Amino acid sequence: MNANQDLFGRALNQFYFEKDTAKLYSETTISHWDEYPLEYLFREFDQMPEIEQRALKMAQGKILDVGCGAGSHSLYLQNQGKNLWAIDHSLGAIQVAMARGVKKVTHSALLNYSIGNFDTILMLMNGTGIFESLERISVYLNHLRTLLSPEGSVLIDSSDLKYMYDVVDNGGIIVPADRYYGALEFRLRYKKQLSEKFPWLFIDQNLFAALAESHGWSFEIILQGNHHDYLAELKPFK
Repeated sequence: MNANQDLFGRALNQFYFEKDTAKLYSETTISHWDEYPLEYLFREFDQMPEIEQRALKMAQGKILDVGCGAGSHSLYLQNQGKNLWAIDHSLGAIQVAMARGVKKVTHSALLNYSIGNFDTILMLMNGTGIFESLERISVYLNHLRTLLSPEGSVLIDSSDLKYMYDVVDNGGIIVPADRYYGALEFRLRYKKQLSEKFPWLFIDQNLFAALAESHGWSFEIILQGNHHDYLAELKPFK
């Protein structure tokens, strides 16, 4: 990520190091500007939603936390004595995670990361967003396979955004563009500066299961959340 465009990392940095209370905002294809609460990224285990708690309890062996952000998930696992590694494509986020005590943390996008043999890969807080689009899922699943141990698994969460759309009489939804309804574009705003738009994918569990299985992965729902969200475990077929 271009350092000048890392508004997320800059906001995290200034919130943590300078105690700056300036707000970070996001907008999407289907929503207007809304505050992104930075303090939420510094929460303790007992403040996390059940989906995240379940994933952290399931994580075992050599663990990779993808998109670690400020490092709250990583710190919990590290403090539990787990063999924890973490990555994020935001340099600002990495700096904060390191300052908070995450030991093995690397500034890297997922597709550029090549250290492997992980037993658990965590992709939380809408982990499917990293996939960018439906068309790119195969690229990411193929790369994740190269990072896993023979018996490894990916724990990933997402949400079905159908509830955000108008429903028609036959139960379908009205999508105001020729696209999958969970394929959104995001943009951030911080201190009057706007980021470039970037893709972020939310995917319903039925479609995710079908796509995963068509690319050689088993798919199991571990937990359903209270806000149309879910936690899934993916394992490559042998």
